[in-house]
Amino acid sequence: MTLSRRALVARTLAGAAWATARPAVGQTPPPAGPRGVPPGLPQPVETIDLWPDGAPGHLAAPLIETVNERSSDTLVNDRAVLGITRPRLAVFRPDRPNGAGVMITPGGGYRWVVVDKEGYEIGRWLAARGFTAFVLFYRLPGEGWSSGPDTALADAQRAMRLIRHRARDYAIDPERVAAMGFSAGGHVCADLAARFAQRVYPQQDAADALSARPHSAAPIYPVVSMDPAIAHAGSRTLLLGAKSTPALQAAHSPDACVPADAPPHFLCHAEDDDVVPVENTVRLRAALKARGIPLEMHLFANGGHGFGLRRAIGKPVEAWPDLWRAWAATVGLA
Repeated sequence: MTLSRRALVARTLAGAAWATARPAVGQTPPPAGPRGVPPGLPQPVETIDLWPDGAPGHLAAPLIETVNERSSDTLVNDRAVLGITRPRLAVFRPDRPNGAGVMITPGGGYRWVVVDKEGYEIGRWLAARGFTAFVLFYRLPGEGWSSGPDTALADAQRAMRLIRHRARDYAIDPERVAAMGFSAGGHVCADLAARFAQRVYPQQDAADALSARPHSAAPIYPVVSMDPAIAHAGSRTLLLGAKSTPALQAAHSPDACVPADAPPHFLCHAEDDDVVPVENTVRLRAALKARGIPLEMHLFANGGHGFGLRRAIGKPVEAWPDLWRAWAATVGLA
């Protein structure tokens, strides 16, 4: 996509004012949580509803969206959201867009979506460096959706297509929209990178004629394999149910589904992760290498699970965002 200098300046000025804008009528606001938000941190006020006429499929029982504040520090949010029935993207616009977008899928073990630590904090970091960031509030497959284990993937595919469809609104190149995910959100990211071409919901509108393939993918300490030997048990149960066949496990293990046209991958994990074994990332690397997919992998001796940005400070794993950014430049994202 080519923009004139005047158009780019206009869009940049519009982006600089995003923090004081009001969401459009009908948009789903970001969750405030029971005690609000700390002062001084940009909060997204702009959202994109994925399914204006309602998400596809049906629910076994009604859900109420709930925000749990898990932090006892009044200056730090750690919100977890469950019961999502209106999937959406929360948008972080940079002051000076570099023309690239990143869709973020936070983790939460498919139990909830961890909004701050693996969503908004990453969005702010990316926006400060010129990327337009989109934090995905995806539906949780264990909450009774008829689409079962394809529920979050449907939201991820739809979100990627909508970002491309509205690329001009955000001064981004529709061909330069990457995916980044963490833990169970890393599974959503890796699943999208593997099964972007698989139709998992009925076409809604013109946006669904666009590709859902991300420009590149960065699953960070991801849940990957549904093999009971290395799977994160909680994510596996909520995704596939208490009982699943080997065929179902393979169908929802991105390492077993890598296509020949998968996007380049950036992989990152800590060896001492005691929640999601590092073998998940190692298996994904092997599958990508077998297909000849470009990749870069970083394994750190220490870091544990769920380090994101805040829990990486002062550790070698703190380098991962800058490593990703340098790699992104090599694959043409930034």
